[in-house]
Amino acid sequence: MRSTGFRRSFVMLMASSVALTATACGSSGDDDAANGKTRITVNCEPPKSAKTDRSFFDADVAAFEKANPDIDVVTHDAFPCQDPKTFDAKLAGGQMEDVFYTYFTDAKHVVDVNQAADITSYVKDLKSYGTIQQQLRDIYTVDGKIYGVPRTGYSMGLIYNKALFEKAGLDPDKPPATWEELRADAKKIAALGKGTVGYADYSAQNQGGWHFTAELYSQGGNVVSEDGKKAAVDTPEGKAVLQNLKDMRWSDNSMGSKQLLVINDVQQMMGSGKLGMYLSAPDNIPILVKEKGGNYNDLALAPMPGGKGTLIGGDGYMFNKKDTPAQIKAGLKWLDHMFLTPGKGFLGDYARAKQNDAPVGLPEPRLFTGAADAKDQQVKKANANVPVENYQPFLDGNQGLQMKIEPPQAQQIYSVLDAAVSAVLTKKDADIDQLLEDASGKIDSILARG
Repeated sequence: MRSTGFRRSFVMLMASSVALTATACGSSGDDDAANGKTRITVNCEPPKSAKTDRSFFDADVAAFEKANPDIDVVTHDAFPCQDPKTFDAKLAGGQMEDVFYTYFTDAKHVVDVNQAADITSYVKDLKSYGTIQQQLRDIYTVDGKIYGVPRTGYSMGLIYNKALFEKAGLDPDKPPATWEELRADAKKIAALGKGTVGYADYSAQNQGGWHFTAELYSQGGNVVSEDGKKAAVDTPEGKAVLQNLKDMRWSDNSMGSKQLLVINDVQQMMGSGKLGMYLSAPDNIPILVKEKGGNYNDLALAPMPGGKGTLIGGDGYMFNKKDTPAQIKAGLKWLDHMFLTPGKGFLGDYARAKQNDAPVGLPEPRLFTGAADAKDQQVKKANANVPVENYQPFLDGNQGLQMKIEPPQAQQIYSVLDAAVSAVLTKKDADIDQLLEDASGKIDSILARG
């Protein structure tokens, strides 16, 4: 899955645009415009309801076309940038744009169904490609061939309310480092009463399975075997995840009585000051402030408890298999201009973001390495308008964690794991061993189907 606030400033208007979906079909195969220019269609343009981001995006496209007068960029707006309900249908119908948005978990699937262009011989012309984190580049490399370029990346951590920590007698600068510590802290926060919840988790709409995976990774476990052919959830680590949730829900009463929560529910709880902790990526923080009533000074970020691993995700662009060489080259130039130049472009122009009251200084996305990363961080720091010290524990702690991508067939697997998570949170007598055995069998079937 993607994290909710997947773009730097787009989060400001997320609520007003959540109902919008992709409205335009691709025109792949239209090699060139009538005027002789190379024409490319691209998606993930912010919708008109997101006025600020739309103006940024369109201005950057106009600047690109001015610098590259031989290229014509046709943009398609969409929110979300990819709708899982229509994505496969567009693929099957050959309706994808020439350069189209994907989640990390889509890459292999798009290649497997033969809808992606092999861009291996072209990326040498992408100036920024070698500066992108290798583990993110690898996501779009299938069987040694390159089929896409990452645009953003995120890793899961623990958002916590410093004000509630203080009220509960906890050190706000010492977030829990283990699940045992988290359980103890959650119990103290819940004891504040007046509807205060210590820890909340998702358990519906595939989001419970997503967080189960993150919690499993944090304890050193895996959802599937190394070869991707068998389930790996019916293990001591998998049992520990469900047992911890069950104990906090029923023994500690630290998770509240309302369950089957999804991300918006939990964000509302945190923004209103009634929640101590929940798992999230950094991009949730602006949503909590801009839409849910939270305060930047109260919201801090820690690494995943458990200390062994964290789930990473993100997005990027792939190229339609019908693209001509000229279109692939033009698309790579466009990506370089829009997203992959440190301190510039739609995601990197931090000065412009600050001037428009968009949050600058969040610890992620962090796409680059070496000198490119240093440049990006320097410009970000110079324009920071959020309390960056609140995120230092996350940055420090992540250095020792294994970064692990989502499992294959992620959405189908998350649906299965949803049932296990929701069961332990809604049924006091839920049988964890049976839940994991059932989930394992269903996941095996999903993997067998490919």
